[in-house]
Amino acid sequence: MNIDVTPLPGIGVCKDFPLAQARRRIGVIEHRDGSVDLVVSRAGDYDSTTSIPLSDTEIGVLAGLLGAPQVVQKTRETHSAGELSTRHFAIDRGSRFDGRPLRDTEMRTRTKASVVAVVRAGEVTPSPGTDFTFIPGDLVVVVGTDEGLDAAGRLLGAG
Repeated sequence: MNIDVTPLPGIGVCKDFPLAQARRRIGVIEHRDGSVDLVVSRAGDYDSTTSIPLSDTEIGVLAGLLGAPQVVQKTRETHSAGELSTRHFAIDRGSRFDGRPLRDTEMRTRTKASVVAVVRAGEVTPSPGTDFTFIPGDLVVVVGTDEGLDAAGRLLGAG
């Protein structure tokens, strides 16, 4: 599943994805000032969006409840540096890279982006080696230019 990233001029960035069973979208708005809102909307109806501001403590607690360690959440603090940004991509069951090692993605060669960490069941593997094998539910943290990150999303999503 890919995460949609939508620039919000003057505000920040919205990152969201569709919930398969609920006909809703869920995500976060990362404001330029560093604050974060949890957002939920009906699919295709952005006028129905509910936005809930979260404190840093609430972000950490929610991330823990969802199984993502705070290390991944902290990437929002350094989301972009110049032309580099980070994005997270999930490995879905049955996807092309389910059960295959990182080297099979040829990520750097094909996208000019790099995998900097993988989150699995709440545990972070920083700088995974080329023999790291993906399983469903892995959250792959990738750094690169917007173009490279778009290509990484297509690669991990479609192979």
